[in-house]
Amino acid sequence: MFLKVCGVTRLTDALHAVNHGATAVGFVFWPRSPRFVTPDAAADIVAALPSTVMAVGVFVNEPVDAINAVAGQVRLSAVQLHGDEPPAYAAALAWPVLRSVTVDGARAACDAWTPETTLLVDAADPERRGGTGVTVDWLQAARLARERRIVLAGGLTPDNVGEAIEAVHPYGVDVSSGVEEAPGVKDLNKVKRFLERAREAFEKP
Repeated sequence: MFLKVCGVTRLTDALHAVNHGATAVGFVFWPRSPRFVTPDAAADIVAALPSTVMAVGVFVNEPVDAINAVAGQVRLSAVQLHGDEPPAYAAALAWPVLRSVTVDGARAACDAWTPETTLLVDAADPERRGGTGVTVDWLQAARLARERRIVLAGGLTPDNVGEAIEAVHPYGVDVSSGVEEAPGVKDLNKVKRFLERAREAFEKP
C-alpha cells in the first residue's frame, strides 16, 4: 500500500499526514510550481520524519546531475519525473524512479521504461505538470494497472478516493490539490479523511 501526500511545504503538514497513515510525502522542486519547496527546506522536513516514510522529490526536466545532487542533499527515497525526461534517466539516477504518464501515453511508457519504474498516472497538463485537480480515465487506468505497477493520481479527493481504488486497483494513490486549503498548504481534515478512506479501500478483501 502506497499512500502519498504530495506538494508538501510545511513540517506540520508532513507530520500530520504521516500520523494519519501516509507512507510517502512528496516535495516539488520545480520552481514554476505554486508548491515549490527549496531543497534546504525539504531536507529539514525529511530529517524530522520517521525512516519508514518515503520522501519523494518531484522534478521537471532537470539534468540528471542536478537531480542526484538534490536527492542526496534532501535524503530522498525516490525521484518522480514529471517532465519530458527520456527513459535513459532510469539508469542514470541513483534512486528509484516514478515516471509520470497520462493514460494516453501509458502504452508507450510501458514499452520504453523498465519494469522497475513505477508509473504515476496523472492528468495531462504541459503547463502545470500535475496538481491540476483533473481526474483521469479510471477505466483506462484499470487496464494499465492489470499489467504494470501504477500509482493513481489526478483529481483524487477524500470523496472519490475509495471509489477510485475499487475501480482501478492501483499499487498506490497520490494526492496534492485534493487535500489543500491553498497550493502547498494542506487542509488537515481533508488529509485525514483521504488517508482513512484510501486505507479502507485498499484493505477491503
